[in-house]
Amino acid sequence: ARARLQEWADAGGPVLEDSVIESVPAPDLVATPDDLAIRRFHRPIDLSWRRTSYSGLLRSAEEAPVSSEPEIAELDDEVADIALVAPATGADVPSPMALLPVGAAFGSLVHAVLETADPHAVDLAAELLDHIERHSPQWPVTVPAAELAAALVPLHDTDLGPLAPGVTLRQIGLTDRLCELDFEIPLAGGDGTVGGFARLTDLATLLATHLPAGDPMRRYIDRLSSGSLGAQPLHGYLSGSIDAVLRVDGRYLVVDYKTNWLGAGDGALTAADYGPERLAEAMLHSDYPLQALLYSVVLHRYLSWRLPGYDPETHLGGVLYLFVRGMCGPDTPVTDGNPAGVFSWKPPAALVVAIADLLRGP
Repeated sequence: ARARLQEWADAGGPVLEDSVIESVPAPDLVATPDDLAIRRFHRPIDLSWRRTSYSGLLRSAEEAPVSSEPEIAELDDEVADIALVAPATGADVPSPMALLPVGAAFGSLVHAVLETADPHAVDLAAELLDHIERHSPQWPVTVPAAELAAALVPLHDTDLGPLAPGVTLRQIGLTDRLCELDFEIPLAGGDGTVGGFARLTDLATLLATHLPAGDPMRRYIDRLSSGSLGAQPLHGYLSGSIDAVLRVDGRYLVVDYKTNWLGAGDGALTAADYGPERLAEAMLHSDYPLQALLYSVVLHRYLSWRLPGYDPETHLGGVLYLFVRGMCGPDTPVTDGNPAGVFSWKPPAALVVAIADLLRGP
């Protein structure tokens, strides 16, 4: 081995050096200290402090509390199907996604495509196909890419309803979108300040104060007022990601894409399964009002830091929950101004500001 190494050295390679072993002097002995003691933890551990998220709050209400929010690789804020009571209403326009699969992997793939595809592409189907093929290795689903691309085109041509009348996703380019707005914001005490903190039940009081009598989400007050969900502390840090923030006519809207299957029985999935009453029920069933409120607070904080002359009353445009399976393009049926598949909710700006102040703490 030494001969071969020497050949490499002679050819200009590494230089060989002998390793010389020398004796090591004995260390000086140090007297053993006589004042050692066992360290005692005399301060209480604040179990209410944690890094959590919207879905983490829900999980902690159902299970034993945890101290930190784990990293979630795929969507965990929507279920494959929801058993709804409200009847399907409106025209039975076939859903473009009626035959497509369900599940977290499919939802994650759809979200990834909608996050990166350019809606202003000349050939939108080809643009969607390219992004589906790009993201499919990470989120494999049992559906041909071309079929999924064709099914995603109609939702881009569906009216977005009363919060953005006459506007479709295809008309809102990337310069007016903030996709996947990741956030990690301090709640009361999360940044090291000293003081009290809120619980989710405190949000119920604010909802009762600010939501008008006819607001479809007033029913959520009872859900937050008691039980293990309402007892959840809002202390530490809140993290998450908003699917998209859209800028429409100088207003900013929180957008969340949902691939939930809301079909009834074994019948074919149609736009009628995504009428206003069924969407409102789906929102309440899955605690989406809480998600919408927290994301509105995040947007409020972001705009207050980044937008000159920011005014909540002027710039907060509300939230759009887009149940994409019910969005059928220009033929999407409309009920009382609300297109199927589009849930529009505009929490009063005063409510959003009040919640932001509550979460910030004293």
